[in-house]
Amino acid sequence: MPELPDLEVYLDALEPRILGEKLLGVRLASPFLLRSVEPPLDAARGRRVVDVGRLGKRIVIGLEEELFLVLHLMIAGRLRWRPADAVIPKRSGLAAFDFTSGTLLLTEAGSKKRASLHLVHGEEALAAHDPGGIDVLSADLGRFVAVLDRENHTLKRALTDPQLFSGIGNAYSDEILHRAALSPLKQTHRLSADEKERLHRAVREVLAEWTERLRAEAGDGFPEKVTAFRPQMAVHGKHSEPCPVCGAPVQRLVYAQNEANYCPGCQTDGRILADRALSRLLKADWPRTLEELERRVPGRGK
Repeated sequence: MPELPDLEVYLDALEPRILGEKLLGVRLASPFLLRSVEPPLDAARGRRVVDVGRLGKRIVIGLEEELFLVLHLMIAGRLRWRPADAVIPKRSGLAAFDFTSGTLLLTEAGSKKRASLHLVHGEEALAAHDPGGIDVLSADLGRFVAVLDRENHTLKRALTDPQLFSGIGNAYSDEILHRAALSPLKQTHRLSADEKERLHRAVREVLAEWTERLRAEAGDGFPEKVTAFRPQMAVHGKHSEPCPVCGAPVQRLVYAQNEANYCPGCQTDGRILADRALSRLLKADWPRTLEELERRVPGRGK
C-alpha cells in the first residue's frame, strides 16, 4: 500500500501537472470504483483543479465549487500519468481522469479491486473521510506521546492505525521500529520515556529520509515504480537476509492478513517472536533465540 513517502511524491508529481488545469471528465472502467452517489460524478466535469493534497493515505484533488475527488489506492492501486485521452489498460485499469494537460490513469493489480473513489461537496463532507491520525512529521514529542498513550496496543498495530498516526503502513512501520530498536510486539503502555523519544525520532527520520530518497529517484518524472519492497530497506521484505546493522537474519512474524519484519539482534534482545501459525505447528521445536535458530540452520552454529 502506498504510504506517506509514496503519496508525498505522487503529490509532488501531480501538482505541476494538474493544478490550475480543468478536469474534462472521468472515464470509469470499473463501476465498483465509485463509492459515492451525490453529487454525481458528472458534476466534476469542467471544474478547475484548485488544490492537491492528502488525508492520511487518501489523495484529494480539490476542484472549483468545493468539490473534492477522494482517491484511496488501498494495497495495489497505482497512478500513471499519460498523454491526453490515453487508453485505460484492459486488465488493471480502473479509471482515467482527463485533464487539459493530460490523463491520470488509476490501475490496480490483482483480482481483488479495493481502491475507491468518492466525489464529495464541501469541507464537512471531505472531513468525514479523514481517519483522524496526526501528521507525524509535524507533531512534536508531547503530541506524539499523547496519541501513543491513548490506547494500549502493540507498537506495530499502533503505528499502522490511521486513527492514531497518518500515513504509516506495513512497510515503513517495520523500518521505523528497526530504527528505534523496538520490538513490533511491545505494548505501548510498557514503553519508557526514552523509548517513546526514540520512536518519535525514528518516525520522523525514516519517513523524511524515504520521502527525499523517492523524490530524488522520481526527479521531474512521474513515479512509476511505487512499491512496498525496496532494496535499500533494512528489514521490510528482507526475511532471512542479514540485518544491515548487526548481521542477524531478519525474521518475519505473520498474523491475520499482515506481517511484521524485524531483527532479533537489534529489536528483541535475541529472542525469536512466536509466529502463531508456525509456533502451533512446531510447538516445542519453535526456536526461541538466535542461538537456537543458528543451530537449526545447516552449516551454522558448528
